[in-house]
Amino acid sequence: MMLRNKTAILTGCNKGIGKAILETFAENGANVIACVRKSSGEFEKYIQDVREKFQVSIIVFSFDLEDSDQIKKATASIIALKVKIDILVNNAGIASGSFFHMTSITDLERMLKINFISQIQFTQAISRYMMKHKSGSIINIASTAGLIGDEGMLSYGSSKAALIFSTKTIANELGKYNIRVNSVAPSVTKTDMFEQMEVNARNKLINSSVLKRAAEPQEIANVVLFLASDMSSFVNAQIIRVDGGIIA
Repeated sequence: MMLRNKTAILTGCNKGIGKAILETFAENGANVIACVRKSSGEFEKYIQDVREKFQVSIIVFSFDLEDSDQIKKATASIIALKVKIDILVNNAGIASGSFFHMTSITDLERMLKINFISQIQFTQAISRYMMKHKSGSIINIASTAGLIGDEGMLSYGSSKAALIFSTKTIANELGKYNIRVNSVAPSVTKTDMFEQMEVNARNKLINSSVLKRAAEPQEIANVVLFLASDMSSFVNAQIIRVDGGIIA
């Protein structure tokens, strides 16, 4: 029960890595504010099952990271709950790939908006609330794409590189409030995005790692759990690669 009596905000938690983090946090005693772009009856049923299984509180908020006004309204509603926020996990995001000359500026702008700019807007609001309590752990889900210049990854990699850089800067500024900020940078992971990848590109990424396989979402969630817990109390401003050993 590494997160007992803690409250975590988690974005993008209706599938893949986010869903694994949600269940791992709940299993470890955290109450969760689950943020998704769009809820559904199926998701609400799933949330109810997780609540009952682990006997924790889970509150669902729906808002679109492309819409700044929706982000403002959602953060205001979350803060209005008057619950101490211990953990923020910025997991929501989109992915796409195209070669440099084939990348449209519209697609690049959308990628940066969702994967970086909106994450910053949301973190600004939540971290101000954390600062009042002088404690907290913020975890950004980045990607090895933001560290390695693979072809065809201009827009996605750039958005994650921006998130990685911001992790270090924000950690530097919030450290005096006892708020830690770290990033987890997974490589190819078995999610919906994994299934949508071009097979040769996917295999190239898998074969670039020492372990020669893709990660399971749970393997990413385990590292996020560590960073969210007090076990990582002296880990700050770090980019933790969870990539099976890509030597690059």
